Amino acid sequence: MKKTFKISLLAASLLAGGVRAEPFSFGFMADTQWTSNDAANNPSTVALGIMNQILPKFVEHKVKFVLQFGDLTDNGSNAGLDVWKNAAQQLYSNGIGFYPVRGNHEPSSAAANRFVANFPQTQGLGPNVAGATGHRSPSSPTGLTGLSYAFEYGNATFIAIDQFVRSNGSSSSANSATLDQVNWIEQTLINKPAGNHAFLFAHKPLIGQNHVDNLLGANPSSNPTQRNQLIKAMAGNGARYFLSGHDHLYNRAIVKSPDGTAFVHNIIHSSDSYKFYIPTIPSNDQAYNATNRQEIPISQELFTVGYYIAKIDGPNLTVTHYASDNGCGGSLGAGKDCDLKATPTLNFVKRESYGYSLIGKEFIIPHGGSFTGIQDQSPRGSGWAGTSMALLDGVNTVSAKFYDGRLPVQDVNTGWQSRADAKTANLKSDVLTLWGMHNNIGSEQADVYTLSLRYEDAARGALALMSKDEDGRWVKAATRNFGGSLKFVAGPYKPGTALGTFGVDHASKTVWAVLNRGGEFAVMPSLDGDLNGDGVVDSRDIELLQQMLANASTPSTDADLDNDGKLSPLDLRKLALLCTLPNCAIAR
Repeated sequence: MKKTFKISLLAASLLAGGVRAEPFSFGFMADTQWTSNDAANNPSTVALGIMNQILPKFVEHKVKFVLQFGDLTDNGSNAGLDVWKNAAQQLYSNGIGFYPVRGNHEPSSAAANRFVANFPQTQGLGPNVAGATGHRSPSSPTGLTGLSYAFEYGNATFIAIDQFVRSNGSSSSANSATLDQVNWIEQTLINKPAGNHAFLFAHKPLIGQNHVDNLLGANPSSNPTQRNQLIKAMAGNGARYFLSGHDHLYNRAIVKSPDGTAFVHNIIHSSDSYKFYIPTIPSNDQAYNATNRQEIPISQELFTVGYYIAKIDGPNLTVTHYASDNGCGGSLGAGKDCDLKATPTLNFVKRESYGYSLIGKEFIIPHGGSFTGIQDQSPRGSGWAGTSMALLDGVNTVSAKFYDGRLPVQDVNTGWQSRADAKTANLKSDVLTLWGMHNNIGSEQADVYTLSLRYEDAARGALALMSKDEDGRWVKAATRNFGGSLKFVAGPYKPGTALGTFGVDHASKTVWAVLNRGGEFAVMPSLDGDLNGDGVVDSRDIELLQQMLANASTPSTDADLDNDGKLSPLDLRKLALLCTLPNCAIAR
């Protein structure tokens, strides 16, 4: 069953009116504890050897700040928290902020007080706030100042949630420590700046893959009233992602409210620790919500060390997951479990990207589901073209199962950038981003599908669907495919057209291409129809095609514009429509 979700009209209207913050990136990581061995490289039970290989990556990516999702240490000692305080200087000296939360390995009131003292930026104090503003903590319940907190950066709001013993010694049960914070979280989301992205982060997830305990209770069926309230507050106020650690594995899933009326994405992040966990069988959702399933799996990777870079560009968010094998043997995608005895040398590579837009749509496509019907349109207004897009065909054939045997869905998201903000010459449409088309972690290859994009009414001549390559250059989208052969068609898409075929249909004012990769797309002028290769489509190309027709030439791929395997007067008429100069009348 296909599900479609449209983001708030408020966000769309604000962005269409020209309200746009500067793009920025932030990083995140989780679970940095080490056991008592190898203390020289990992002092006071902190995985400093791994951290010293990850923190420089955040500097390379030029992030504005880093979030850390708890279990900073293994033993929760002041000495361990001090190791992290000193390690964070690598970030501070480069103007990068650091915003952590505690985990279940530093749950005491002593750790709470040391945490607040070591990281005063969580209260907006000291020199390391890194440009963040509006820092606040709950005034009630007490004892959470600097532990649970919120702040703004750019056009985004961040909310950290602490669920352990508070600085005043209250709330000793981690399974109930967040229940009296849900009202504060809800009000913080309601009162955030209009149109902002919002992110919640904590140590424990909403539903774990290994651990049964979670943010809101001892198991995934606990405290349904508060679960409903939290998930509805997030979904209703632009907070798409709940970010966490605790399970020492990478997992993306959709989590629904118990009453089924709202959902958010629950993302658990790779271990940066000495240990790695395996999901339970059956899954915790299957075990505890057997008659009211609340989790839809998307993506999973085990036995890796990882970090994450998120880029916010106006309404659009893109997250990239980087990982290394854990040093236990095997390789990425086929790793092994172990407890590390020494810090491995890590080799990080990009594993996958995902994202969403505040002015886009989300489509949940189950195994065997069709991409047909994925449609969206960019806003209209200052700088916007009101571009429409559609996927004309394609099927989700992903069959690789999660460790626990569940089949993942494809979570396909659309997003938009106005052609004015894109600041690229000759754009004949707004820029579409299509996330979630890839089939597997470690590859950007997707199932074969056909993307259609409408161009502005005033556009004429040869046009093509273009896509950004890895260097940010606009190239023909079909050139980025995995396999296939390039073939241009002047006319509409026909079912069964081969991978790599692309075209322009002036009757419907659309360009289209048969693809197997997602990314950024737009309509731009092309030189398709330039039969003589002189850099323009003009009367000389028409004359050349007329000669081919007169001589009954064997058609070249470029000259057979309607892709019917022969030359005919129809090809000539189609070529005339591609001309980039006015003197393109067909000679009689």
